[in-house]
Amino acid sequence: MISRARRLAIPLAGSLLAFGVVGATQSASSAAAISAGPNDVTAKPASESASDAVAFWSPERLRAAKDYTEELGNSVKGFGKVSKATPDGKPGVVPPIGEEKGTSGKTKQVNLPNTVGRVFFTLPGQNPLDPRSWKYCSGTSVQSRYHNVVATAGHCIYDPVTNDFYDHWVFIPSYWDGDQAWEGKAPYGIYPAQWFQAHDDFVVKEDYDYDYAFVNVASGFKIKWQKVGNTWQLTKTAVGRLGDNVGGQGLTWNRSTKVKVFSFGYPAGPHPDGDRPFTGRTMKWCYGQTGAMPAAPKYNIQEHIGFKCGMTAGASGGPWLYNYKSKSRTGYLNGINSVAWDTDGNDRYDRISSPYFNGETYDVYKVAANRWTP
Repeated sequence: MISRARRLAIPLAGSLLAFGVVGATQSASSAAAISAGPNDVTAKPASESASDAVAFWSPERLRAAKDYTEELGNSVKGFGKVSKATPDGKPGVVPPIGEEKGTSGKTKQVNLPNTVGRVFFTLPGQNPLDPRSWKYCSGTSVQSRYHNVVATAGHCIYDPVTNDFYDHWVFIPSYWDGDQAWEGKAPYGIYPAQWFQAHDDFVVKEDYDYDYAFVNVASGFKIKWQKVGNTWQLTKTAVGRLGDNVGGQGLTWNRSTKVKVFSFGYPAGPHPDGDRPFTGRTMKWCYGQTGAMPAAPKYNIQEHIGFKCGMTAGASGGPWLYNYKSKSRTGYLNGINSVAWDTDGNDRYDRISSPYFNGETYDVYKVAANRWTP
């Protein structure tokens, strides 16, 4: 495990209103405590430069990357007595980018969010040129002071096998693998990680009640790859900040365990019976009402919520969006795809679960939300 000496506790850079994401409903005493700085956050800089991380992911490597959750085996079979997730304070809200001063309209059509995409990374301690090291998860852009934060699962930034953070980590919003053209794969550019933020209890204890993470990314690049002989040649064009290009979802915590949400992600893994209904090449979604899930000692789970959804591995890290509006393609992040469940034992996943978002989730988010990156 990562030692306390290696972890960096990063103090907050001011209160919520100081970085401009207005709309948080916190009591004065709660806000003061948060401003003092959490001691439950692990933060670590990325291991590569932004330029090196972007240059690593050629079209061939993107296409060859496999979802990592299938190898980790993040799934539970059966359904016991439900646990009890409880708020640790008053409900809180941070609005999506563009909705700080108002609300958006509604439409009956389900439009996929531009903020959601695929996360690519290589496994720590392995040869990055070995295709077996090329992995992916899902994630989403979220509101922040510098429009530079991606929300994903804790196990999508930190490897519980090697106990280290991933390498060559990049985020590609609205990823679409419909053809060989790079422009189709990354319509809004590619954004390399600069800082990782996770809860101590996930990094130190592998406690999946804290399986969420917030990643600061550098400004993005539009990429053009050309194959000359047997090698790829790269040209990059700067496109600016992530949130300026695709927006960012809001955040809410300490909500009821029974809310209606959309879940988005890029599933690709098999069901337990071996069937593979998804390819990971395009974004998928589920919709339903959440409820408390049973305890799962295998992952130290005591406070997960879940709902009916058949998405498989690869969707890990994808967002649960409360009050999602198709017209604006925005809502409030209220969970993260974490663990798949086969509750009736028929070897088909039928539910997906997330850590319950409480004030500790907000602690981790707030560190990332105030961090500047180039």
